[in-house]
This record gives sequence, C-alpha cells and structure tokens, in this order.
Amino acid sequence: MTVCAIETTAGNGDQGAPRAAGGAGAPRHPQRPRPAPAAGGLVVAADGGYAARLALADGPGGPADRWFPERWTLDGPEPYAVPLPGRQPEESDTEVQPLADGRVLVRRTAAGRHHFALLYPTGPVTGEVPLGALDAGAYEEVRLMPPAPGGTRAYVLASGPRVSRLWLVAGGAFGPQLVTEVPGRCSGGVWLDRAGRLLALDREQGGRVKAVVVDLGRGGEMSPLLQITEDSNDRVLLADPDSGLLLVRSDAPSPGHERLGWGVLGSDRPVRFPECLRLPDCAVTPFAVQPGQALTPERSGVALRIDDAGGSWPAVWRPAGRTVHRLVPPEGWLAGAGLWTRSGGLRLPYATAAVPCGVARLDPAPPSPQPGGGHCPPAVNGYRAAGSGGPAGPGAPEVRRAPRVADGAGGAAVVGTAGGRAARPVPLQEAPLGGRVPLGR
Repeated sequence: MTVCAIETTAGNGDQGAPRAAGGAGAPRHPQRPRPAPAAGGLVVAADGGYAARLALADGPGGPADRWFPERWTLDGPEPYAVPLPGRQPEESDTEVQPLADGRVLVRRTAAGRHHFALLYPTGPVTGEVPLGALDAGAYEEVRLMPPAPGGTRAYVLASGPRVSRLWLVAGGAFGPQLVTEVPGRCSGGVWLDRAGRLLALDREQGGRVKAVVVDLGRGGEMSPLLQITEDSNDRVLLADPDSGLLLVRSDAPSPGHERLGWGVLGSDRPVRFPECLRLPDCAVTPFAVQPGQALTPERSGVALRIDDAGGSWPAVWRPAGRTVHRLVPPEGWLAGAGLWTRSGGLRLPYATAAVPCGVARLDPAPPSPQPGGGHCPPAVNGYRAAGSGGPAGPGAPEVRRAPRVADGAGGAAVVGTAGGRAARPVPLQEAPLGGRVPLGR
C-alpha cells in the first residue's frame, strides 16, 4: 500500500480545477508521453563528462542528408566533438548514449531486430564492438534508459501491452541480459540514487499509470513509488539523488488534465502543484536539476524546456520561488539538453554552422520567494543571469512574459521509498511519518 497525505489550503479557490474543456466528467485515460525523436537530441552522461547525439553530414543525396553518431567531450577547458561515422549512414531513429570511458552505445533497428554496439574513435575509422540484439517483434517499444550513474552500464526497456522487460545491454556479459520483468506496460525511466540501483518507471496497468521503483540490487524487485489518488495517473519525470527532489506529472489536482508538481523522496511532505507551472498554450518539461542541495531541495534550480507556438525556450524555476524565469537560448540550442553545476551554473549545449560544438554558460541567481506570486521577468541573454534586467542582447528573439501566477498546492500526496527497503539518500527523509492518511491499495 502506498501511504499518502492530502493537504488542503484555505482560500485555494479553484486552483485544482482544469482550465480546458472536459472537467471532472472527462475520460481519464492515461496519456502516454510521445518519445522525442533520437536524431539531433543530445544525451548527456550522468557525470556530465561526455555527451552524444546524431548529427547530419552532407551525402550523395544533397547537403545534410546523412545521420552519424557524434561524441561530445564536456569536461575539458573547451567542448569538442568527435564524429563516429559507420560504414553506412544511421537511421533517424537510432539511439545513442555516452559511457564514462568515452565509448558511445548505439541502438539500431534492422531486419526486425534491435541491434546494440559500442562505438569508439580509432583514427580514420570508427571502431565498433557488437553487443547482440533483441527481437523487435516481441515488443511495442524498445528504447534506452537514461544514462546510469557511474557510466559503466546501460539498460534498455522493452515494453509490451502486458509485460515490460528491463535488459542490461552494456557493462555485463556479451549479449543483452534480462534484469527483471514488470507486469504492465512501462515507460519513463528515472534514476533515484547515485549508485545506479533504484530506477523509477511509469507503469500502466488497469487503465491507470503509477510510478514504481525497480531495485536492481535486489534482483529487480519492484515496489510502489507514487500514488496520489487511486484514480490518478502519476508519473515521475526527474529526480535529484542529493536532495531527493522529485518532479512529477499527475492529473490528480485537475482530473483529465496532467499538471507538473514536485515532492521530496521519502519525506512526509505532500506533492505540490505550483500554479506558476501552468503556462497557457505551453508544454513545460523539466530536463535538469541542480545537484548538491542535500538539505534544501526547495532551493534547487530546475531547468525547464517550454514549447509554445514560437518555438522552444529554456527557463529556470525553483520550488521556493513562485515564478518561472524564461531565458533566451543560444542560437542552435539542442532543445531539452543541459546540465547544472553544483555551484548553480546552467550549461546549455548548442550547435551551429559556425560553432558545431558549443556550450553556453549561464549563472541564474537564486530568486527570492515572493508571497502571492508575481510576474515572470522578461527573457534574458543566454550568457546573463535571469532577472538581472537590461536588454536581452543584440539579435535576441522577443519572448513574451509569462502570466501573473500564484503558488498552490492542489491535490497532494507523499512520495515513498521502495517499500521502505531502499536506502534514503538525504537526512531530510528522516522526517516523522505522523499525519498521513491511507488512501487505499
């Protein structure tokens, strides 16, 4: 049973009501997130040392018509890229992932099978180590999990309508090794600790999506992780092992319409759904959390990708604040990619014809909490601090301000550890458990 607490706030008004048509009577089918196309996106290793993506090169069919893997080195004085072309171009749905030793894992689909291999530079050609394959016809979807902490292992989630399987494809013996089976169709994938042991998955079963955690240290043992209500769809989007900060998406506060919220892993704090994250006509997706905030998860910086009719924009938000600070991205920003430093710096990778491998360095100052909400400050230049004022810089695109917002709790729940057996990553999770209300199994 997942133990949850419901928090009510006086004067909440209709903060938990949906803004779009449908309301409480709308059908509550789980909304499966569409995976972003692999081509062009940058995957950053867990330690931030390497990254990898599919890049375009000129070919016989015309300019920029051939996909090839490209490895980025990010932990040196200046970032640089190394192309890893194979004997033939890659398909646009090929997935890539960097390992800690600089090799790049690829997943390709050919002849009805998912093939895995490790690529590495060997001078004029690309070295390749085959790692076996999985039958494509046995699953609805096969995709790489996010880079595992430590960078020596890589996992694949193979999902079917009734059962999903987690496979170890790099870092073990030759060939994919079955780690565990999870009943239901699973998606997502978020690492909860720095040891690469606890993996959160979003499991769809019985018409609902609930986040579960798979303990790889116990042979893939599965436990419930997040349940806000029995009828809600609750997903985990991002986690920071240092502070225990979790970013979640759920339709509990607005039946039929999913909202972005936050909680602290293992504590008795309720999951909150800030009003400032409800941006009209925008899709808001967190992609990086500031590490090192062990005792103050509310002060952790969260990098957001905001997609609207004008394009994709980076933004910064902190749970302690009540505003979303939009930033002007560097030209050629690889949307949805970035990483924080422990000191609070945000790094956004970009690629242009003039700079094929670049990283914009931002230093957003921590905002002070503002009672009652406030206006989102205008976008600022990608090399300046959010909220610093002044012009956005020459040639910067105009970005509209976010609407005036207020922070609200909405529906809420406590986030639990893996059945109480997993190690708690921060002292904050030693909070007393009194005041909880069981909502059911």
